[in-house]
Amino acid sequence: MSEILVDLNCDMGESFGAWKMGDDERMFPSISSANVACGFHGGDPRVMARTVEMAKTHGVGVGAHPSFPDLVGFGRRNLNVTPEEARTDVLYQIGALSGFCRRFGVPLQHVKPHGQLNNLAMADRALADAIVAGVKDFDAELLIVSFGGEFARAAEAAGMRVAYEVFADREYNADGTLVSRRLPGAVITDPARVVDRAVAMVLEGRVRAVDGTWLEIPMHTICLHGDTPGAAAVGVQLRSALERAGVRIAPMLEVVGGRSATPR
Repeated sequence: MSEILVDLNCDMGESFGAWKMGDDERMFPSISSANVACGFHGGDPRVMARTVEMAKTHGVGVGAHPSFPDLVGFGRRNLNVTPEEARTDVLYQIGALSGFCRRFGVPLQHVKPHGQLNNLAMADRALADAIVAGVKDFDAELLIVSFGGEFARAAEAAGMRVAYEVFADREYNADGTLVSRRLPGAVITDPARVVDRAVAMVLEGRVRAVDGTWLEIPMHTICLHGDTPGAAAVGVQLRSALERAGVRIAPMLEVVGGRSATPR
């Protein structure tokens, strides 16, 4: 029987100035990949530097977490940007993070869009193509993190590798999209249910949607939301439960396979 690998990723570095978001210091020991905010929805140069340095200390893979330019709305509002705006905004944010990766000698592993930029790209092929183009402009070898839809199809059509993502703490619609955060129960806060759900996802390759149907889902990485109350404790429990089930936690580049990343 082949070894089962999975990555645990978390959105990191989303604090800025005097504003604090998440508990990055306590999350890092549980994860294997970090999606680092690049200043458009959260993060600032000091926070980006500290986050990349912490990732290096913990042996955690680093990826860019670009967003709509929406600091006030935390990147969770729909913005009507053109494809060229989306492409250049993504390229700009990856470039910003890459400077800190070079400073600390850390490979840039992946790109995972944040919030509504990610959600809208699931169904909007023009937006998806623009995001992919921005990533490819920087480095065609970077992994693109996606939970499916047009965004994953756009990445694969462009010849880029996709790290398929699942969400243990979010409810799914029957079409594979995530239930809107505006709806009650969209975010699962019961730690035991999050852990059980994640282990089942990895071992069975499927998840139950809110209407009761089962969705067959490819997966390389599980997202943990560090801003959810008690997230650090859930991270510890989840990693332990997966390892007890015989699953090895590894950075997504190892899970997906391919070249070794190099600092840039």
